[in-house]
Amino acid sequence: MKKKILIRIGSLRHGGAEKVLVTFLKNLPKDKYEIDLLLNLYSGKYLADVPDFVNVLYLNKGEMITTNRLQDIPTKAFRVIYQKLLKKFPKLLYQFILKGRKYDIEFAAIHGMRDEILNSPQKSSKKIVWIHNDLKKTEFHNYTDEEFRKFFGFDKIMVISEKIQKDFEVLAKNEEEKNKIVRIYNPLDTEEILVKSEVGSGKLEDRTEKTVPTFVSVGTVFPQKGFDRLLKVHKKLLDKGFPHQILILGNGYDFENIKKLQEDLEVTETSTLFGFTDNPYPHFKEADFYVLSSRYEGFPTVLFEAITLKKKIIATDVSGVKEMLEDGKLGLMVENSEVGIYEGMKKALQNPESFDKYEEQLENYEMPFNLENSVNSIVKIIDEL
Repeated sequence: MKKKILIRIGSLRHGGAEKVLVTFLKNLPKDKYEIDLLLNLYSGKYLADVPDFVNVLYLNKGEMITTNRLQDIPTKAFRVIYQKLLKKFPKLLYQFILKGRKYDIEFAAIHGMRDEILNSPQKSSKKIVWIHNDLKKTEFHNYTDEEFRKFFGFDKIMVISEKIQKDFEVLAKNEEEKNKIVRIYNPLDTEEILVKSEVGSGKLEDRTEKTVPTFVSVGTVFPQKGFDRLLKVHKKLLDKGFPHQILILGNGYDFENIKKLQEDLEVTETSTLFGFTDNPYPHFKEADFYVLSSRYEGFPTVLFEAITLKKKIIATDVSGVKEMLEDGKLGLMVENSEVGIYEGMKKALQNPESFDKYEEQLENYEMPFNLENSVNSIVKIIDEL
């Protein structure tokens, strides 16, 4: 008998959690499970990558609306009300959209789907949640201990970093709760990254002035990623007489704000906002430095991509970074602030040879996990529940 699984996520836009979920699904044995993937919004760049054996369902269809234009307000309001209604009365969802379906496992692929899964009327199903973010950063998430405790309603809490694991273990009331917490490395296809990095290699030089050092940063464009800090630091360094250029790859609801900031700072000639690209890896490869300017993270998969491509790394000290960079052995860790990013990038420009030691370490570095192990770890959890 195949296990029947419901997986819930907001959409398949270009975010880390979305990419990781799709990588996981693509590497699952096709004939082992019956999977329904329920999206709040049927949209996103990774939709095309969902394997055929996964049945995709949705509450709303169309692109994400990030503006408040008059003509968009009715659609936006309808989506919000509809989703809130189904969240408040989950029986309606299971009666109509998931009609006649019975699940062995219900899986919240991101922490934001906690209540939707825990309030499922199917009480006999086993419940799993996948935590990708550092929820202790209350400045951004406002997760009180009481809110945190609600996650123990799940049968398994999959976390992606040591820091997040410790945060949960501190709040576990007994051994049974502690055993619910399991750390899983994000499935990452390193082979695919290496192959893709060779595609169209050399094109970067045609588009940009390669006579100055290049810093690249990749991620969904919203405040968490700190691209505003990166651009401000870029401007300061230019003003101090350090020529260089910045490449930002990614899209998101904050894109227009970042574009405006770029114009206000008058750095449109020295920084490039590429928007979303299916393949950021050639840009990664050809840039001199990778910068992670995030305000908070869970376990920034993008750093493992930079490590795979053996980049010189500058990263803010957010959750997961210490673990990934092995306490600063594989890259430069800086204070989680504008000043920290400034000092790190200044060091790269002023004293580039100080990064040689990281390159030496990366030369023979082997990932602490591989794609197969990560997928197998998750499969084991599903099979044993």
